[in-house]
Amino acid sequence: MLSIIILVVAGLLAGMVNAIAGGGTLISFPSLVWLGLPPIMANATATLTALPGYVGSAWAYRHDISAEGGLRLRNIIVIAALGGLAGAGLLLITPGDAFVGIVPWLLLTATLLFAIGPRLVELVQAKGLTIGLGFSALAIFLVSGYGGYFNGGLGIMLLAVFSLIGFQNLHGMNGLKNLLSAVLSLVSVTTYATAGLIAWESAAILAISTTIGGYIGARQARRIQHTEYLRALIVGVGATMTLVFFAI
Repeated sequence: MLSIIILVVAGLLAGMVNAIAGGGTLISFPSLVWLGLPPIMANATATLTALPGYVGSAWAYRHDISAEGGLRLRNIIVIAALGGLAGAGLLLITPGDAFVGIVPWLLLTATLLFAIGPRLVELVQAKGLTIGLGFSALAIFLVSGYGGYFNGGLGIMLLAVFSLIGFQNLHGMNGLKNLLSAVLSLVSVTTYATAGLIAWESAAILAISTTIGGYIGARQARRIQHTEYLRALIVGVGATMTLVFFAI
């Protein structure tokens, strides 16, 4: 019963913060590990439970999604799917002990990206920085590979890459971010499930509560005037989890 309560609370919180500011993986992943799941399985399960939220958000932005810059939308999606597959494949061949050692650094990376992400995107846009076609494809592939390996901080990284490859429409960027997150998560989860890395009972509870939390968060998002306070709280949670995992 305690495990179910923890999963429900973690899912509700993760769904709400994803809808309002992002960063829900920094809540769901440590919760699964705390309940006793091996880190690789916890990572795979957390990625699965984030998928419904990505799909719902992408659908909400469906009219805004379009390609900007040199790459066509279809090419961007294919590159992201291949990157997600490569990242998931890399996770499958990572020894469990090695992944345990990598987890604190992944959490640290995700937390830092979440903390500085908005300023990074603003800086790239303000400087008018762009990259060529080949580097654009490579950047999307590498970021998607990271997302297939570990989901935390993916949204911020995608937004930064979109700015680099010439995107200007913020709504379009958010929509495509959610679409690519859904695509590469689906590819990754399929790979994880084939390898038996999904804890299905935990995933079912967490997915339902995350979806409910996302709905609640989306309804409340417009009422929140100072999301920077919520962002600071999530950064604090991520920093705490990072320190805990370094200490283990």
